[in-house]
Amino acid sequence: MKMGQALGCIQVEQSTVAITETFGKFDDVLGPGCHCLPWCLGKQAAGTLSLRVQQLDVRCETKTKDNVFVNVVASIQYRALADKAQDAFYKLSNTRSQIQSYVFDVIRASVPKLELDAVFEQKNDIAKAVEEELEKAMSHYGFEIVQTLIVDIEPDEHVKRAMNEINAAARLRVAANEKAEAEKILQIKRAEGDAESKYLAGLGIARQRQAIVDGLRDSVLAFSVNVPGTTSKDVLDMVLVTQYFDTMKEIGASSKSNSVFIPHGPGAVRDIATQIRDGLLQARTTE
Repeated sequence: MKMGQALGCIQVEQSTVAITETFGKFDDVLGPGCHCLPWCLGKQAAGTLSLRVQQLDVRCETKTKDNVFVNVVASIQYRALADKAQDAFYKLSNTRSQIQSYVFDVIRASVPKLELDAVFEQKNDIAKAVEEELEKAMSHYGFEIVQTLIVDIEPDEHVKRAMNEINAAARLRVAANEKAEAEKILQIKRAEGDAESKYLAGLGIARQRQAIVDGLRDSVLAFSVNVPGTTSKDVLDMVLVTQYFDTMKEIGASSKSNSVFIPHGPGAVRDIATQIRDGLLQARTTE
């Protein structure tokens, strides 16, 4: 630039404009290319201005409505306007500091109105508020705000740990409720199955006893018909003796049997039959 001015010519790069002055007063804005600046006439290049989009990351610490300190990181994308290059070059001495001040102002005015959870939920609204405020302020200085993003919200480390513990406890509580509900369903199904099993077992026992009664009745009738002179008592005694020997046979055939008959002699069958018969007779008399 200095060598070019010494020769009366300057070269302006692409996406850049040059600000020229005549005897220290603004003269013109030069676009990309080669330009003649006769220094003998007081013309000189005051400087250049980039028209490229630039990015500024701003970290702002503030407090939420529920008294939690957070670091909000905003990413500001901006650029100078070619038709307002004079304002962009002369009106601000430090563009980045000016943008940072506006970002601090908006964030510290918006976040304290929200609780921590709401800050995460409404970060797009915060970014929009920052962008609107910057656009309104920086347009007077020849800059355009291309986009504003809230790229990160960082609560205090102790707060993050507490939030994680709360979420973990909530998930454990849900898991415990689901497990308890599953166990409840299993117990109900098990009880229903047990009740159904006992009901069916009762039906089986009732049918078994009915079959035994029917069989005894048929045996007594058949024996009385085929053997004249026998009574029902004689037939019942014979049936009981037969069942007694069948039972003793089954007990003897099993090596793991724990059943014991006292008394167990064959002569005791008559006593057992008498006791059963007397019990039935007493019951009918009571009725």
